[in-house]
Amino acid sequence: MLEKNDMDLVRSARAFARAKHAGQFRKGEAREPYEAHLAEVAGLVVGFGGAAEVVAAAWLHDTVEDCDVSAAEIALRFGPVVAQIVAEVTDDKDLDRTLRKRMQVDNAPKKSPGGALVKICDKISNIRAVADSPAEDWTLDRQREYLRWSADVVAGLPAAADVARPAFDAELARAAEAVAARD
Repeated sequence: MLEKNDMDLVRSARAFARAKHAGQFRKGEAREPYEAHLAEVAGLVVGFGGAAEVVAAAWLHDTVEDCDVSAAEIALRFGPVVAQIVAEVTDDKDLDRTLRKRMQVDNAPKKSPGGALVKICDKISNIRAVADSPAEDWTLDRQREYLRWSADVVAGLPAAADVARPAFDAELARAAEAVAARD
């Protein structure tokens, strides 16, 4: 059970993320508010026993990458532990997409326990989206490639992600079946 300070941290992160991602939608056919992805990732982190700082980072994991938020602002508002986890899972959008994807695979083994848990929960959420509501402009080949690449990223994560690996593997198999059924 989270203590009051821990609950305050998570609530604050949730409110901040919701405000920053307001008006954003997932790429899938369902056009879900982006907040649904953040809630799913944070819920998975909670379910897998993540500490308050990791849950807060799950809510915030895309704010630096996708919103007008700096890493320094995350550190100031939510502390260095949360900021470090967010930094670990943030892609540098100034880099080419292919390089960013390669860096996720290469950097996976270097994740902290909190970073590893947020990363695998993010991948679970994203492969669920491929299964249930893929981006309208993604071909079947791109969907399959995303699933392969996600598996490569997760395969490199340290042991801290092991608690979530069975769930990832199950969702990956379900997504692969969904994509195959569209073929």
